[in-house]
Amino acid sequence: MAPVEPVRRVAVLGAGSWGTTFAKVLADAGTEVRLWARRREVADEINAERRNGGYLPGVELPEGLRATDDAAEAVHGADAVVLAVPSQTLRENLAGWQPLLPPEATLVSLAKGVELSTLHRMSQVIGEVADVPMDRVAVVSGPNLAVEIAAEQPTATVVACPDHDRAVAFQRACSTPYFRPYTNVDLIGIELSGACKNVIALACGMAVGLGFGDNTASSLITRGLAETTRLGVALGAEPMTFAGLAGLGDLVATCMSPLSRNRTFGERLGRGETVAEAQRAAHGQVAEGVKSCSSIRQLAARYGVEMPIADVVHRVCHEGLAPAPAAVELLGRERKPE
Repeated sequence: MAPVEPVRRVAVLGAGSWGTTFAKVLADAGTEVRLWARRREVADEINAERRNGGYLPGVELPEGLRATDDAAEAVHGADAVVLAVPSQTLRENLAGWQPLLPPEATLVSLAKGVELSTLHRMSQVIGEVADVPMDRVAVVSGPNLAVEIAAEQPTATVVACPDHDRAVAFQRACSTPYFRPYTNVDLIGIELSGACKNVIALACGMAVGLGFGDNTASSLITRGLAETTRLGVALGAEPMTFAGLAGLGDLVATCMSPLSRNRTFGERLGRGETVAEAQRAAHGQVAEGVKSCSSIRQLAARYGVEMPIADVVHRVCHEGLAPAPAAVELLGRERKPE
């Protein structure tokens, strides 16, 4: 295998809150970065005013971050291409970008989900659509609430790639005094952690909306981690991955923070709002777990893994089960050893 070249120039495709924040991290790390925005007015605002007010109000973006609404311009000459679009739209977007991708670039996913139509993880979607070997695909995942990182509050994350040297090269490109990346080669464990934590966060939000306290949330987090680990091990992940930053770390942040879209969405459901009402209140921001709960439930069924929290979240979001009876159902399950 040829040595991996340093990552000096990165394209970030997607100028939402996390995509813009990650582009800021890259620029602060001294990496040349081009951020693609779907709408020209967003790119113009970033370039002229150093802000993306629709997604990161009050955050000043660094001079080294340049934006464009031309995807070809963004990816030209890039050593890595970061895909910062929602999980269920990744395939369609990437199909349009595929002819533009530099031939040796590392393709990096920021999305956390399992595709509904195929039950594929995001790295699998990337490998298939971009027609690249999996050792060119990486994932960034961890306790990474965009607003806090944009404010340069300290956090850590994981860069996962089957090619360790490629992970290290990208790790160096996104290391800053406030953003500390670690490396891992377990793509399966990292990605399943990221997808499942959104579903558990919906359940925690529902519990908050129903008026329950920290004992309930802690129980959901712990049992949610257990069912996520069961699924991961069935798919070939390393069990210890789920105790790390992208596992337990991201799970705690997403379940406990009011900045979490999924927890906030679940809280609205717990207070009696419908899925449609909660979606309108989110102002277009995507709560990934609302769709991923269905694909994760199907994936668990395919591998014979019991995931009761994911099951009831799916039924609340898509089959009309109310959160209060869902809680009663979870507590009334057969008693068993931990």
